[in-house]
Amino acid sequence: MIESLLQAARPLLAAPFTLWGSPVTWLEMVACVLSVAMVLANLRVNPVGWPLAIASSLLYALLFADSKLYGEAGLQLFFVTVAFWGWWQWLRGTGDDGAALRVRWMTPRARWRVAAATLAAWPLLALLLIRLTDSDVPWLDALPTVASVTGQILLARKFVENWPLWVGVNLFSMGLFAYKALWLTVMLYGVFTLLALAGWRAWQQRAAAHG
Repeated sequence: MIESLLQAARPLLAAPFTLWGSPVTWLEMVACVLSVAMVLANLRVNPVGWPLAIASSLLYALLFADSKLYGEAGLQLFFVTVAFWGWWQWLRGTGDDGAALRVRWMTPRARWRVAAATLAAWPLLALLLIRLTDSDVPWLDALPTVASVTGQILLARKFVENWPLWVGVNLFSMGLFAYKALWLTVMLYGVFTLLALAGWRAWQQRAAAHG
């Protein structure tokens, strides 16, 4: 199925130019633009970020599959599913008090639980990639994948902690994508890091305002 999708997307995988000796495809360029628009919307707590996430994630799933980053490709398909859920959460979701979701912090206990679950999932995914795919970087692929799953869930529930997690994921991913010579995506994740820092600050201020 993946091969069929890649064949169908072959025109988008054409490279109109190169960057530092590596081809930059139309697919990567469009995905980059949509992704930046998505993060800017998330920073402003604007629900339009979720449909942008769906579109960009579908494009990145194809790009990463073409680069044999199967963990990252599968993550993008997970993002599509979570984006529909997150979209609904931001429009209709409620907190523990039954009120509409608002930007807030997690409890210290919840942070430890989330961190433990994320670290436990890392070797499980890495071993799955080793067993089922021809990934040449299964452990490096698995770590940002499981951390991104956590970040997406925290974002959907409007927890401030999603932003520092994205800072770490983005910095780590820059090294991974540089290894794969996806230079435009490396620069994109550099922009993501700066936007995540800005989002962290903005959401801290929102959470403080909400008391």
